[in-house]
Amino acid sequence: MENVNNIQTENDDILVVDNLVKYFPIKSGFFKHTTGNVKAVDGVSFKIKRRQTMGLVGESGCGKSTCGRTILRLQEKTSGKVLFDGQDVFSLSREELRKIRPRMQIVFQDPYSSLSPRIPVGEIIGEAVREHKIVPENEFDDYITRVMDVCGLPSYYKSRYPHEFSGGQRQRICIARALALAPEFVVCDEPVSALDVSIQAQIINLLEDLQDDFGLTYLFISHDLSVVEHISDTVGVMYLGNMVEYAPTEKIYSNPLNPYTRALFSAIPVPDPDVKINRIILKGSIPSPANPPKGCKFHTRCSECKEICKYAAPEWKEVEPEHFCACHLYNNAEEDARAEEIMAKMKHEEKNGVVATEGSSDEL
Repeated sequence: MENVNNIQTENDDILVVDNLVKYFPIKSGFFKHTTGNVKAVDGVSFKIKRRQTMGLVGESGCGKSTCGRTILRLQEKTSGKVLFDGQDVFSLSREELRKIRPRMQIVFQDPYSSLSPRIPVGEIIGEAVREHKIVPENEFDDYITRVMDVCGLPSYYKSRYPHEFSGGQRQRICIARALALAPEFVVCDEPVSALDVSIQAQIINLLEDLQDDFGLTYLFISHDLSVVEHISDTVGVMYLGNMVEYAPTEKIYSNPLNPYTRALFSAIPVPDPDVKINRIILKGSIPSPANPPKGCKFHTRCSECKEICKYAAPEWKEVEPEHFCACHLYNNAEEDARAEEIMAKMKHEEKNGVVATEGSSDEL
């Protein structure tokens, strides 16, 4: 765990996610034939630079956690690429993947269920350290003590068990377990959602201090938009398996482009009773990822929906410098023409009773 405050690092991308897809098959019948797919992650792309934090937000069920777990190859992809430090994670053999595992870690949402109740804290933190031979055996105990100290855990906690701790202390144990492997990239899967507000602040401050001291890169998955604004350098917004907007934090919070992002951000509470919040209420509920709408997946709930939104999926493009969005509101004349062509084709097929093939609305 070398302190990197004084080490000059290149400002390059440590993680590149290119059109990542993760489907879960739906099986039915006696022979368990696949009859469909739950499209949990449906073509997500983004980059994270070294020593930066990307926030990933969206409604429950939009695919945030599945995206984070698939990036770490805790589950296999359906298609797409994930490059970690230039290496394609899904092309690595079992042995090669094992070698880079310590460099990619995760802090889970529930700090209780992710800790074994039968193992004392010292062994929980040190189990993977032994497995990956991070330090010699004669230095093991001192190393675990240092890791616990960095995470605000006294050394006498080593012999205690997870049920003896509060939620905030258990989350510190989870963070210490990840930090003990000297990682470079950490997926924080809603690490503060189960904690009290005062404890949330402590954990967020701890994560920021560790990032400064050890040069960590975070993918921070959360529902709390205020926390994401505070901790993130860039923010991605997901809806029903797709990334709908991505930009530096200041840009996306000051000028959200996608109607879904605007609705999401309008729910952020303002700590001033005299300020009137113009809350945007979305119609209906989020559609099923097993049977998403054709065209733009958000069109069934969007107040700015146009006719082409019902048939043609919008392009993912850079609307302004470093600000990416997928929405027909920002189409140029050429993109509108292509979308209208797809719409006319699909309307013709519907009129003649032709069943559109899966993905025909994604030709853009």
